[in-house]
Amino acid sequence: MRVALFVTCVNDSLYPRTGRAVVALLERLGVEVDFPQAQTCCGQPQFNTGYRHATEPLVHRYAEAFRGYDHIVVPSGSCAAMVRDNYPRIGARAEAEGRGGTLARAAEETVPRTYELSEFLVDVLGVTDVGAYYPHTVTYHPTCHGLRMLGLGDRPRKLLEHVKGLELRELEGAEECCGFGGTFALKNAAVSAAMGADKARHIEESGADAVCTVDNSCLMHIGGTLSRQGSRVEPVHLAEILASTEEAPL
Repeated sequence: MRVALFVTCVNDSLYPRTGRAVVALLERLGVEVDFPQAQTCCGQPQFNTGYRHATEPLVHRYAEAFRGYDHIVVPSGSCAAMVRDNYPRIGARAEAEGRGGTLARAAEETVPRTYELSEFLVDVLGVTDVGAYYPHTVTYHPTCHGLRMLGLGDRPRKLLEHVKGLELRELEGAEECCGFGGTFALKNAAVSAAMGADKARHIEESGADAVCTVDNSCLMHIGGTLSRQGSRVEPVHLAEILASTEEAPL
């Protein structure tokens, strides 16, 4: 099995320990992980802002960078959803505009091999107990892209429920958006901040030591809101919890 890590821009630039956690976790499970140096952005910021044509070269770049791998693992629900849900749309639109089928073929080649981390663990490797140890109370926020576009369902929760020492706390309004939404947070700052405040209040009310998601972009928004409120709740990516062991705690 040849597996490649698509680390994503946010993780590469701001949360590199998440990428390291994915590698440590997968190698512990016997998976050999490569990191193709040619990878860049998936194109989500451009596409969501309306620059579809500017996104197209990145579809080609993604397909080329990850060609030949059996699976592509992404520690980000939003970036995985960009590839799986939007790449086929981009390819179909280009073909409908009479610009050929190369984009559509690039999407067809990469979409079936692209997995968000919890999907890969549960669906491909068939594991829910990864041998993790995290002696803290945790609440889980299901991010919008993972919940609605990827349909992750209870996969992340199943993984968390099998972590030794972890107590999972319920989160009120869990399925409500945290308010980040990429450029939404910039274009609608007041609404975004209000949604973030609601999410932070529910997290505090859970009494958890940490809040976990599958997207560091959402954790950045949630964590910033919690920090400004003086909260001690720690924002932690799912990969970091799952990579933590008694011998090498987070």
